[in-house]
Amino acid sequence: MDLKKLFGFVGKNVVITGSASGMSKSATELLIELGANVYAIDINPIELPVKKAYQADLSKKEEIDKVLNDLPEKIDAIFTCHGIAAFPGNELKVQQVNFYSQKYMIDNLLPRLSEHASVSIISSVGGFGWEQVYDKCLEVININDWDTAMKWYQEHPDLIKSAYVFAKQCLESYVVSKCMSKEFISKYIRINAINPGDTVTGLTSDFNKSTSPKGDEKEGEEMISNIFLNSWNGYTATPEQMGYPLVVIGSDICSYMSGQLIYIDHGLTSTWLSGALLSKNNKSIEEISSDSNK
Repeated sequence: MDLKKLFGFVGKNVVITGSASGMSKSATELLIELGANVYAIDINPIELPVKKAYQADLSKKEEIDKVLNDLPEKIDAIFTCHGIAAFPGNELKVQQVNFYSQKYMIDNLLPRLSEHASVSIISSVGGFGWEQVYDKCLEVININDWDTAMKWYQEHPDLIKSAYVFAKQCLESYVVSKCMSKEFISKYIRINAINPGDTVTGLTSDFNKSTSPKGDEKEGEEMISNIFLNSWNGYTATPEQMGYPLVVIGSDICSYMSGQLIYIDHGLTSTWLSGALLSKNNKSIEEISSDSNK
């Protein structure tokens, strides 16, 4: 079996963001290995043998537009992977980078996407519970003008106070709301997202500092471990453990999969969900097991 043919990237034009480091760098390396023509974008220099590298600040519309205008007329896959940590005072920038720039790029590239193209996104377990704010996420998802969207954010300070969380909830809502929309389904364009658990990346230090109320990196690291690792004797993932599955869902291997939010967290969020269900039903695991055996 020809594995490159199975993935379906040979000679295809692929756009990917965040390629300078972390999960996206791992994904970019694999895409190159699989024969794709990779057009990579990052705010930092990209030191990979891609077809073309762009250095751009994706919080700025004018820099995004400049890149969009230079990308190929035909695109076969998009991977949006860029993001930043949330610190007090950068709530709007987090929305710009972690959600709206991704929506903006995808929406504007849709006319260039080939039939049966794929859109694959890196979100986060931080977006868990997106259903609770879906209506609010839809409000900003349905705004197609950059400046109008920025005004909407400024008018909703309470929502963007949880900056990282709300941006990721918007990403996940975007996947669910768009998978069967006319602009996607008319050309059978697939859209999916992975939601990584705790992973070592170039942003790990920033995430640790942003988690601590004092901005203390060590304290933040311990807090993250308590939330994401200690409850299940967990370990931190590598960038490859996220970047490689991302490539798979954007490949021909998953050609019939769309609208999916895939949690890559060793089952952590499934335990959160099962715990919530048990609490709602006021039944123990033993009681549910007993009921199923009657």
